[in-house]
Amino acid sequence: MRMRDLIRRVLWCCASVVLVPSACAISSGVQPTDPCSVQFPTTVPQIELQQLATGFTRPVYLTHAGDGSGRLFVVEQSGIIKIIRNGQTLATPFLDIRDRVESGGEKGLLSVAFHPKYRENGRFFVNYTARKNGVLKSVIAEYRVSSNPDIADRTERVILEIEQPFANHNGGLNKFGPDGFLYIGLGDGGAAGDPFNNAQNLETFLGKILRIDIEKEPYAIPQDNPFVGNANAQGEIWAYGLRNPWRFSFDRCTGRLFAGDVGQNRLEEIDLIEKGKNYGWRIMEGSQCYDPPTLCNTQGLELPIAEYDHSLGCSVTGGYVYRGTQYPSLVGHYLFGDYCSGRIWSLVQEPSGKWTMRQLIDSPFSISSFGEDEQGELYVVHYGGAIYRITAK
Repeated sequence: MRMRDLIRRVLWCCASVVLVPSACAISSGVQPTDPCSVQFPTTVPQIELQQLATGFTRPVYLTHAGDGSGRLFVVEQSGIIKIIRNGQTLATPFLDIRDRVESGGEKGLLSVAFHPKYRENGRFFVNYTARKNGVLKSVIAEYRVSSNPDIADRTERVILEIEQPFANHNGGLNKFGPDGFLYIGLGDGGAAGDPFNNAQNLETFLGKILRIDIEKEPYAIPQDNPFVGNANAQGEIWAYGLRNPWRFSFDRCTGRLFAGDVGQNRLEEIDLIEKGKNYGWRIMEGSQCYDPPTLCNTQGLELPIAEYDHSLGCSVTGGYVYRGTQYPSLVGHYLFGDYCSGRIWSLVQEPSGKWTMRQLIDSPFSISSFGEDEQGELYVVHYGGAIYRITAK
């Protein structure tokens, strides 16, 4: 997300909003109801956005606890997590740590990840920015639920702190993978053009996706991480060469990891993140040379599976592969959007390996995040204060 490029968008305050899809979208059949049976979708879905809840202040993330409760958890940038239950937002926050969070611009409470066994252990992990002894840091911390399932205990266990040289490009996402490890997205440290070349430097966490084992204290490094044993690299690193992987997700059927990496001046990109790979920043921005601007050495760099230029938006928001059951035409489509333009696209892979990107809708919303519920249904988080459910015809 690029807060400095905030476009003043119209805030829709209707009780219920339905957006019609763009004229180019057409329906083309129904797919099997088993959400994991579709590897190469052939449909071009028509989508609508239906308002679920309003009244939030700068919401930046939505997720579920995986505990069978059906609740949705909405993260507000200031440092609050709220619960939506049966379409209603509970009056009392699940967690309020505004006194610990430095918020503003791209800083704040940016995500929450619930332990895969949350129903049994009540553990969850937040990612926020804080200023400690005058130094700005990204903080990864563990909390637990209280005896009241709708209110968390404010006792904090800090797992990891990463110094941030600038106030932007904090990354900010915590996400558990299908392997049970915690993946953490971190931007390049901010300012324009990655002035310290952090993303290519394996001795820093900045510009990376990390992978850690939180079952040990404060944490452990999985022994199959790609740089374990490399004296010139941090063992926590899973992938590198990223500018600001604001939002990423795992396909719940295939386990593949998709990330939206926010661009600099020209291109926004979607990457398929794999173990140990270098995604190019700052050598490249998307598929084009950045530093140097021409004749850059692309050997060993992983190119994006999709990209778009700044005529279509200015800050990509990674989404999810739809694996729900309510809308068969969406199954297997990776949905993502742009914070500035409000556009939402679908990305699918063909049997040949080629990736095809199609615009599905042009919304009036500042899309700060997508969300997924326990059943695999998807949502749009509008930074202006509302949550929308994605539906399809």
